[in-house]
Amino acid sequence: MKDVLLIIPAFNEEASIGDLLDKLTEDKSLDFLDILVINDASQDTTSYVVKEYPNVEIISHIFNLGYGSALQLGYKYAVRHGYKYIIQIDADGQHDICNINALYKSLTTPDTDGKIPDIVIGSRFFRSSVSFPISGVKKLSIGFFRWIIKKTTGQAILDPTSGLQGLDRSAFLYYSVYQNFDYDYPDANMIIQMLLMGYKVKEIPSVMHIRTAGKSMHSGIIKPMVYMLTMPLSILAVYFRTRHGKQKRLVEWQ
Repeated sequence: MKDVLLIIPAFNEEASIGDLLDKLTEDKSLDFLDILVINDASQDTTSYVVKEYPNVEIISHIFNLGYGSALQLGYKYAVRHGYKYIIQIDADGQHDICNINALYKSLTTPDTDGKIPDIVIGSRFFRSSVSFPISGVKKLSIGFFRWIIKKTTGQAILDPTSGLQGLDRSAFLYYSVYQNFDYDYPDANMIIQMLLMGYKVKEIPSVMHIRTAGKSMHSGIIKPMVYMLTMPLSILAVYFRTRHGKQKRLVEWQ
C-alpha cells in the first residue's frame, strides 16, 4: 500500500474510463499511488471495463447515490486503510493525469510561511492553466460562487466548482464523517466550510480537456436549475453551522 490514494468516482463512463486507466497504469511517474474507482451503480459496462485492470481497485454502489456519496466512500476507504493523501479526478478524461503530480507536490511542499495546505484545488483560471471554453451561464455561476466565498471567508478562490483536488489526511478524515460532506453537490459549500474551520486551501494551475464521451452530471436543463437552487441553501446552512460552533475540526487519535 502506498501513501497516496487516487479516487475516481464513475457513473456510466464506459466510453472514457478505459483510456484514463490506460494512461494511469502506464505512467511510471505515478507509481507512488494506489487507484480506487467508485462505481456509482453505473447502468453500462463501467465496472467490467475497470475489472480488466488488475492493479485498480473498484467498489460498486448497489444504488446510484450521487457524486458526493461516491467521493465520501473513497474518503472512508482511505481512512480505514491508512492513506496519508487523496487525489481525486473525474472518470470522463477531462482532468489530464499530469495534474496528479502537481497536486501531490503542492500537498507536500510548505509555502513561504512554512505551512502545508490541507486541500489543493486544480484551477482552470490561472494564466498558465490549459482548459477549454465554457458557456456564459457557467461563467456567471462560477463568478457568483467566487463572490460568495470571498464575502463569507475573505479568501479568493478562482475555480470553486473544480472536482480536481488533493486532500491531506486531516481534510479527508473530516469529510469521511457522517454529515460533514455534501452527498449531492460538494463544491463551493465545502470550500466555505473548510475555510471557516481553519483548513488551509490552495489553488494551482491545471490542465483540462473537453469531455468527448458520456454526459456531465450537470447536463440538460433541470439539473443545472436544481444545482443553482440547492447550492445557495447549502452554503447558508454550512455558514450557520460553522459560525455557531456546530462543526469542529477533528483530531485523529494516535
